[in-house]
Amino acid sequence: MALIKSCRGFTPQFGEDCYMAENATIVGDVITGDLCSFWFNAVVRGDVNSIRMGNKVNVQDGAVIHATYEKTKVVIGDHVSIGHNALVHGCTIEENVLIGMGAIVMDNCYIESNCIIAAGAVLLEGTRVESWSIYAGVPAKKVKTLTPELFKGEVQRIAQNYVLYSSWFK
Repeated sequence: MALIKSCRGFTPQFGEDCYMAENATIVGDVITGDLCSFWFNAVVRGDVNSIRMGNKVNVQDGAVIHATYEKTKVVIGDHVSIGHNALVHGCTIEENVLIGMGAIVMDNCYIESNCIIAAGAVLLEGTRVESWSIYAGVPAKKVKTLTPELFKGEVQRIAQNYVLYSSWFK
């Protein structure tokens, strides 16, 4: 069973039918929607500030979600995929977003709906990503507009696949 730990009077709260790998760690002021999944070695630390997640959010292997004490919170919308070893810190991510493997999203970033943050990208503090964008690089910049085909084939497909994958372990 995953490590679910209270901190500072807050205990993580989960929506319906969520999956947590045995070595996932979820701590403190974390509230999720339904059908979320937390994969092997994922860490979600709501110890220093709140973390709120919508429905069908997947936090893949080795990913870390955290915030800054008394400064930044994390808000994540529906149908968001946080890729393997990504770091999401003190930011807002609207719905239908793919954060690629190894990407870093720093404090006070705001990612609008329907976007891809490429693998390895680094969004510097305070970056705003407009809807239907693909950001890549270090520091991350807009590299192109997200097409409906790529949106369906990547963003929507991955979010839905992780609901399927989690069903194999429940």
